[in-house]
Amino acid sequence: MRADRSQPVYLTEDIRALERIAAERPGATPLMQAAGLAAAEYARELLGEYGKKVLVLAGPGNNGGDAFEVATHLKRWFYRVELVFAGDEHQLSEDALAALRKWRESGGNTYAAPPAALRPDLVVDGLFGIGLARPLEGGYAELIADINRLRCTKLALDIASGINADTGAVMGTALRATHTITFIALKPGLLTLDGPDYCGSLDENLRVADLGLDVRSMLENKGATTAAESMRQALSPRPRNFHKGNAGSVGVLGGAHGMVGAAVLAGRAALKLGAGKVFLGLLTDDPPELDYGQPELMLRTPRELLETGVISVFAVGPGMGTVKSAEQLLREVLDADVPLILDADALNLVAASKTLQARLSKRSAPSVLTPHPAEAARLLGCSTAAVQAERIGTAIELAQRYRAVAVLKGNGSIIAGLQGTWLINASGNPGMATAGMGDVLTGMIASLLAQGAGATAAAAAGVWLHGAAADALAGEIRGPIGITAGELIEPARTLLNTALY
Repeated sequence: MRADRSQPVYLTEDIRALERIAAERPGATPLMQAAGLAAAEYARELLGEYGKKVLVLAGPGNNGGDAFEVATHLKRWFYRVELVFAGDEHQLSEDALAALRKWRESGGNTYAAPPAALRPDLVVDGLFGIGLARPLEGGYAELIADINRLRCTKLALDIASGINADTGAVMGTALRATHTITFIALKPGLLTLDGPDYCGSLDENLRVADLGLDVRSMLENKGATTAAESMRQALSPRPRNFHKGNAGSVGVLGGAHGMVGAAVLAGRAALKLGAGKVFLGLLTDDPPELDYGQPELMLRTPRELLETGVISVFAVGPGMGTVKSAEQLLREVLDADVPLILDADALNLVAASKTLQARLSKRSAPSVLTPHPAEAARLLGCSTAAVQAERIGTAIELAQRYRAVAVLKGNGSIIAGLQGTWLINASGNPGMATAGMGDVLTGMIASLLAQGAGATAAAAAGVWLHGAAADALAGEIRGPIGITAGELIEPARTLLNTALY
């Protein structure tokens, strides 16, 4: 079951600082011993009955030391353990060398390669942890390829070997673990980009062993996961003496010719998530008179929408196009003293105009940007590959450059605030890779803003809710294939009400 509460996330340099602080505690159990025992207990849960075959991979660093500890415990618990040591014992740290001696004293042997005939029930990956700084190649890459071909449960220690702990990127190659036990606290690489495909999902197969450390009291965390609790951080239950004016008015600007559906999706999402009134300012030359599927939506010309004076939040970009008239509308909206969320073509217009960029960065009212990686690259003048190589840094740079809350979408979306803090979204599934998903997210965040949520809280709650609704749908249909954007709105409404009441 997915965690209801946010969990701290630390970069590698912060984990190292926590390790140093922990090492100075008088009388504390050495972290390697604590990590080895925690991992061995998780391995025992996965294995079940005694006597099963386990292959333990130990690398050249302290991750290898953790693996020695795991192997020793499992052998003492009567599992049939074989250990491959892919390193040089003369270069091991004092703690790792002590763990290796302990393994040998238990009667264990070390091998340079897995026994050819071995068919393990479990592989424990202790090759490389969070300290890996270069792509894996040569013998290490060959060993990982061999392990990936095995059809059995694979448990990674701290993080799957070959995954960058700070970015989630595959460094040349990576071991595809089915489960991970990570030590002290979560790392970004477990949660974003390729990490979840190689380390297991947070709700089921990724376990945190804090090793007895209260990390938040030891070192302030700038990063955390989103969670269901973000709903109550964004909104409070409504009093009985409440009217639609208290829930704000959302104005959606978009829907150029052939793309009206994008604006409609955003509007429907804003309405169903609780906004008091929702107006659509459609850019198409032949706008419909009403949305027969959602007649509560009020359709206006873009000019009428700008001049009503009743809009409390603008959502700009869904299906907007990049023609000159769209740019002029965006210029005027940027000058409006109300919260604003920019998505899709609105972001592309900003990226192409220094004037719009200056207007955006000088706004006094809150702004939220929701780019996918290619849009983020345009906004920063870099490549999409560069964005994906440093997702947290990119989101922070977007937030600071444009003085806005930035939501960098993708697997493990990053939400960055103006003070350098960031969140990684822990909800969602591959079924969300379909047209219109971003439009629905825009409407959700706009609705939360209209109801009084702060920009960061609205972005965090909206992103989590968006993914959680997709997870609920995937559970109903027993898989992610075929989910459509409009289908998310109803389960999202249910989840929001469940969280608040």
